[in-house]
Amino acid sequence: MLGGACAFIGDSVLGPRQLVQVPGMQYLVFDYLSEMTLSSMARAKSGDPSQGYAVDFVEVTLREILTACAAKGIRLVANAGGLNPRACAAAIDALQSALGTSLNVAFVEGDDCLDLVQALREEGVTDFYSGAPLPHGLDSANAYLGALPIARALDMGADIVVTGRIVDSATTLGALIHHFGWGASEFDLLAAGSLAGHLLECGAQATGGIHTDWEDVPHWENIGYPIISFDHDGVFTLTKPAQTGGVVRVSTVAEQTLYEIGDPACYVLPDVVCDFTQVRIAQEGPDCVRVTGARGRMPSDTYKVSATYQQGYRCVAQVSVFGIDAVRKARRTGEALLSRARSLLEAAGHGDFDKAAITVIGAEDGYGPHAGDHAGMREAVARVAVVHDDEAALEIFARESRAAGVSWAPGSTAGSALTLNARPAVEPRYRLFTCLLAKTRLPAPVVRMESACSSVPVPVGMAQPGAMPVAGTRPAAPVQEADVPVGWRQVPLIRVAYARSGDKGDHSNVAIFARRSELLPYIARSINVRTLREYLAHLVKGEVHRYDVPGLCAINFVLHHALDGGGPTSLRTDPLGKGMAQMVLGMPVWVPPDLAEDQ
Repeated sequence: MLGGACAFIGDSVLGPRQLVQVPGMQYLVFDYLSEMTLSSMARAKSGDPSQGYAVDFVEVTLREILTACAAKGIRLVANAGGLNPRACAAAIDALQSALGTSLNVAFVEGDDCLDLVQALREEGVTDFYSGAPLPHGLDSANAYLGALPIARALDMGADIVVTGRIVDSATTLGALIHHFGWGASEFDLLAAGSLAGHLLECGAQATGGIHTDWEDVPHWENIGYPIISFDHDGVFTLTKPAQTGGVVRVSTVAEQTLYEIGDPACYVLPDVVCDFTQVRIAQEGPDCVRVTGARGRMPSDTYKVSATYQQGYRCVAQVSVFGIDAVRKARRTGEALLSRARSLLEAAGHGDFDKAAITVIGAEDGYGPHAGDHAGMREAVARVAVVHDDEAALEIFARESRAAGVSWAPGSTAGSALTLNARPAVEPRYRLFTCLLAKTRLPAPVVRMESACSSVPVPVGMAQPGAMPVAGTRPAAPVQEADVPVGWRQVPLIRVAYARSGDKGDHSNVAIFARRSELLPYIARSINVRTLREYLAHLVKGEVHRYDVPGLCAINFVLHHALDGGGPTSLRTDPLGKGMAQMVLGMPVWVPPDLAEDQ
């Protein structure tokens, strides 16, 4: 039995607190690293060589649960090591001295690629997504390692395994490889284990968190974190702790299955290439689903490498505006602040902002041409985000942002509750560079535990794994309104489907799931590459690709260059594409009258 205790570096302590009390729990897995987390860890480590890891894992989570884990024999696997797994392991040992525990702590090294950067630059390596050249001044460069070093650490007797950069699902897969003794070529089992890890890695997202039907999800304040019970044949069930909030349904688990996935038939991981197109999720009972059908094949011969670097600075100012015509007042406030700041920058000898964006929060600016009429709104927030290479230029902007509270629109309050008496922060602007690296160019990962050291050979795999053929019908022809049969009606997509979206760099995926299998053909006719691209044209600047997922009665769309650069590069209010699916759920779908009445 495994529990998904942490989804990101800011997650609640509620998950580990719940899961450590579950009878029969064997492993807790923790995911602390997003694509950009290592940038902040690099900054911390540059100021203090003993830092660069997820301090909260040690000082908050382990301080609370370590004694219970020791008593119950629960083993822990976490990528909390970040850029400094060795220091993280040392901090855990120091904590154990204070708590009186004596668990075996192992850490994994071998993901750091900074020594290869100059050679890669001379070879002309470019960004996997944008084609941009490798920049200078990288703060970090790390390969996404797989599960085999984790399995080796557990084989060596580790009770706690700390890693640096790994694929998120590897914490779970490593525990399963160790527990069942799987070989590196048992690809269907490795794919099933990777899917289990993919479901656990985002914590409560599999148990009702951010679910389309949010009103049906009870007790958010005590939402249960996911538990997986795995059989030797690759079949597993997903549940949550008793008497917790949230809900485990086919729909909640299906949404998480395709979250942040590109081609579901070719999901490339270091240990296996997964095919999730035939995955089936069945309700086994209250808050319990059974998952089957993951398939796998030989992995690729490359690692994915993510590098972070600083490019200038960014600052985001907000001004709350109240009263009649709040939206128009907020819009003019943002425009005035930006215009004034530009004049002051010019007078001080600074160039213009490299990038700037004005958004009125509450006016549906993100919806572009699909925004509703909010002329009568009496509360709005003017948000102005700017980027500049010179920190001093943004200090001018930050200083001026507070003047709006006494200079412009009536009913204005500069800043938020957190910045009421302070300027908005000027922060380093971090960016991401992603490329592929031949596995043979990195030394084998190393596991260290006390005085023991073990090198872990990694199977090389094959070049450019292709997708398996997907069973199912051909995509239906798009609906032309003139050809719609008499009596058919348009309903919003949310009436016939649920959906979830996520990000990978500057790309977003939107997965759409039919509420009933007979609805899928009608969804596919109305929501297709052309209609989706047109609907989101104000946001999506690249291509849109479609992938069918018959096992889940789903369609997965991948939207290229959809997030204004993504992460901290983006100046949008939704830089991670979390709201993209919510926009799409408002799109119209043509359905026969009997189905329209059923929804």
